[in-house]
Amino acid sequence: MRVLLLSDLYPPVIGGIELHVRNLAHGLSARGHQVTVVTMHHEGQAIVERDGQVLVHRLRGTIHRLDRAYGDTQRRFAPPFPDPELTAAIRRIVRSERPDIIHGHNWLSRSFLPLKRESGARLVLTLHDYGLVCAKRSLVYRGALCSGPGLAKCLGCAGRHYGTAKGMVITLGTFGSGPIERRAVDLFLPVSSAVATASRLEIDGAPFEIIPNFVPDDIASDVVYPVVDREHPVPDDPYILYVGALTPHKGVPDLLAAYERLDRAPPLVLIGTRWPDSPTSFPAGTTVLTDVPHAKVMQAWRRSLFGVVPSVFPDPCPTVAMEGMASGRALVASRVGGLPDLVDDGVTGFLTPAGDRRALAAAMQLLVDDPKMADRLGEGGRRKV
Repeated sequence: MRVLLLSDLYPPVIGGIELHVRNLAHGLSARGHQVTVVTMHHEGQAIVERDGQVLVHRLRGTIHRLDRAYGDTQRRFAPPFPDPELTAAIRRIVRSERPDIIHGHNWLSRSFLPLKRESGARLVLTLHDYGLVCAKRSLVYRGALCSGPGLAKCLGCAGRHYGTAKGMVITLGTFGSGPIERRAVDLFLPVSSAVATASRLEIDGAPFEIIPNFVPDDIASDVVYPVVDREHPVPDDPYILYVGALTPHKGVPDLLAAYERLDRAPPLVLIGTRWPDSPTSFPAGTTVLTDVPHAKVMQAWRRSLFGVVPSVFPDPCPTVAMEGMASGRALVASRVGGLPDLVDDGVTGFLTPAGDRRALAAAMQLLVDDPKMADRLGEGGRRKV
């Protein structure tokens, strides 16, 4: 079967969705399928290259001409509406590759929508976030879980997040292209029940099947990963580990505050990407690492005491949680978004109310005080993944 994957971002850009798409591409290729990835181009990247057996096309769109549209030019996202130059480039690739299946993963799929009928391909769309209904894709309104979209409400919310002009364009694009996408997609694959519910798939009668993110089979084996080098040093003693964006919506300030409440606290290691709203000061005992290769992240999981996923926004299905569980580590996670689908409270870790720093600290303290419990819960997580 010929499969074409559409994803805004792809390695070497670092992130959970990017890693998921790469794992999927290589997994399909290993099973004998012909796989092509179409993604956004970033400076210094080849326009066309091979990633193993996977052919990767990196596209420049009209949106590339507007650098001011991006807060971070190293993470260029496609717009939530068809970009003329992206659509033209995808048309050329589709005519050349003649895929049987188009598998979209975020807004780049909307530049394929005008081509759906002429392509003859079936369109599958994995919903990794809330981009079908939310211009910010986070489903957060004024710091709390959003009750649902509304044009005036979303214009104001997106305007505060992106700036007035950019927020208006993204909101109108989301509202305009979303209904078209619902009609064009043959099967939606939300990564969690939270995403399916928020996207109103059942209410609207859209075809869908909940399929969470996955990790490769061998990631849970007893692989000896490369030693973390001097460029990415971690403590020698067992430590608490957080992996992800170093941002408030991921709960990093709550984690730091909870960590300061611990008695006999082991070291805390944060591995992730910095953003404009990342914390600039950290408690004693904290190590912060950025731009860490994935193999070394996995080694860090294996050397940790347990992991924390303290998201305050409805995190759809964080791959890092599955990687931690696959590594045999217990998790303390927020009871929000797709995390309750992954973490069984008292079986593979603990769930705490999002943003509740006292509850987060109490759950962490239990695992600090009882390493055998942490090991038992971690083994439960390994079996589940």
